[in-house]
Amino acid sequence: MKLKSLLFFLAAMMPLSISAEKLVEKETGLPLNQKTPEIQTYMIDGNPATLADISGDKGAILVFYRSADWCSFCKKHLIEINGWNQKFNDIGYKFAGISYDSTDILKTFSDAQNIAFPLLSDPQSKTIISYNILNTEQKPGSKGYGIPFPGIMLINPEGVLTYKYFYEGYKDRVNLEELYNSLK
Repeated sequence: MKLKSLLFFLAAMMPLSISAEKLVEKETGLPLNQKTPEIQTYMIDGNPATLADISGDKGAILVFYRSADWCSFCKKHLIEINGWNQKFNDIGYKFAGISYDSTDILKTFSDAQNIAFPLLSDPQSKTIISYNILNTEQKPGSKGYGIPFPGIMLINPEGVLTYKYFYEGYKDRVNLEELYNSLK
């Protein structure tokens, strides 16, 4: 009898566990099909970066992430992007990562992992704020204040936002193979 009760309980819980794993889109960021503000970031050498500096022929893929210093999910994702970087470059798109990390932190991570795309420092989160993706779950004064909600934005050569991917939480990231196949 106990086995039947256990099986019934497990069967009843199954739909809950499946629905809990569905990705929930995060309503954040600038509206699609509108011109984006200029980024206010710095390359790891300390020089300012512009959208024109980081864009390919078909546009830029901005990767907003929490930190290359303390976020293991972000580090893993940046390394994964690095593996896809040349394929995206070959079809006209260039990646650029943006976080609130200092240029020193980004240089250390970039050098250690041989990252081939620019990691841009947004130390006062000006770009993160102007792109409307400041993580509102982090309170002023906390270690995480100034981080973005993680996700990507694709900006065409005219500076128009044509695609964005943001989901609740910080563990789910864009599927690079699906993105690549949709762009090629």
